[in-house]
Amino acid sequence: MSLSEDYFSTDDLHPIDIVETLAEHHEWEFDRVTDDQIAMSVEGQWRTYSLTLAWSRQDETLRLICTFEMEPPTERMGQLYEVLNRANDMVWTGAFTYWEEQKLMVWRYGLPLSGGQAANPDQIDRLIASAVMAAERFYPAFQLVAWAGQAPVDAMKVAIAEAYGRA
Repeated sequence: MSLSEDYFSTDDLHPIDIVETLAEHHEWEFDRVTDDQIAMSVEGQWRTYSLTLAWSRQDETLRLICTFEMEPPTERMGQLYEVLNRANDMVWTGAFTYWEEQKLMVWRYGLPLSGGQAANPDQIDRLIASAVMAAERFYPAFQLVAWAGQAPVDAMKVAIAEAYGRA
């Protein structure tokens, strides 16, 4: 039985209500920041990831941001950006970026739901799982470039196979 069959009986649910129910189902720590935003922690193999999902009524998009702290040495920033580009070339949904001021590695994705479309629970659950899997998959490569001094092309060899976390 799918998540949508187990927990939901209407198509008119607010996307963040669905996320909140999924967080409860998976027993993730979460905080309903506003009616249109939720923040939660999801534990992976490498670390705990902070996820924020926000509903934008204006552009009818469910936005997901998955972050983890990372403070690479300044002299490795050029190589870090190169490995980010290589990682982004290997994914089809979402993209990595580095927020230098906040010292955060970020995975971003927006799910457009224009024209009154509704996201279903399975779709949102997959969105969250995909974000955590991407972070898990490329985390070792980012660390090897930042801290072990490996070349981006060599570090990406550890990201060839997809990793599976606990999302």
